[in-house]
Amino acid sequence: MSTESTDYVGRFAPSPTGPLHFGSLVAAVASYCDARYNQGKWLVRMEDVDKPREMAGAADDILRTLEAFGFEWDSEVINQSQRSDIYEDHLQHLQRNGFIYACTCSRKEIADSAINIGIDGAIYPKTCYPKTYFNKTINSNTRERHASASPMGTASWRINVDSAGLIAFKDAIQGNISQQLAHDVGDFILKRKDGLFAYQLAVVVDDALQGITHIVRGADLLDSTPRQIYLQQLLGVTTPHYAHVPVVVNADGEKLSKQTLAKPITAETSSALVFEVLQFLGQNPPFEFKNATLAEMWRWAIAHWQLEKIPRQKLQIYNT
Repeated sequence: MSTESTDYVGRFAPSPTGPLHFGSLVAAVASYCDARYNQGKWLVRMEDVDKPREMAGAADDILRTLEAFGFEWDSEVINQSQRSDIYEDHLQHLQRNGFIYACTCSRKEIADSAINIGIDGAIYPKTCYPKTYFNKTINSNTRERHASASPMGTASWRINVDSAGLIAFKDAIQGNISQQLAHDVGDFILKRKDGLFAYQLAVVVDDALQGITHIVRGADLLDSTPRQIYLQQLLGVTTPHYAHVPVVVNADGEKLSKQTLAKPITAETSSALVFEVLQFLGQNPPFEFKNATLAEMWRWAIAHWQLEKIPRQKLQIYNT
């Protein structure tokens, strides 16, 4: 992902569902080193759009931890929870152009009526499409109770992916990736019944408005990227360059998270942990650097950063 341009803008976008752990640090270090190596900007965004999952105080704790580890960001931290009006404007743009429709189906109804299984489970069988809300003829298979769904009702909003075709891109680490949204994913949700905006819409809008040019993040989001590219196409915004680093898993193959009791990282061992992250990412730091100061570690890491050395795999074990 090396580039001669200084127009590079990268970002790290944690969700404040708990303290940072080693897996979070891997994504932060990778995105930070790639931005700094390319003389670019590095931003931090708090992806707290799903407030029910947020842990009280986690956002502030994450920022304090990043500072303690020597990360420096180049702009004010934004919080998705404060940007609902912006997301609504973009949702209405998609609505005016007939790309989305209201859906009142429950998860059980979808599970009971789904015929096909995709990468995220049951593919929505388009029960609520099309809608009279868009002045279109109601499909004969659509149940009458769905016909009155509207933005003011208790409906979620789905995007129609029938016209998406094959979404393909080249990931700087994982190589060529392609996905047929209609077959692999189905019509996915942009706004939930409870009024919260889905990650897929929020991340696309924020990346575009912040001018993000390069996204370095965990491979657990690789399957979401085609969805985001499709939204970028419909919204008329530029698609960033992508690089998905291996996701850190424990010996049981479980992704490190609060649910799997991942240990929070602490500033007391910051230099040693950054050293271990660089090893995990295939950067091969000199062994004598294991006891280097944090400032020395960052200077070496940025000067010797090589994206092509990162292992080309989606999961990688880290023994704590």
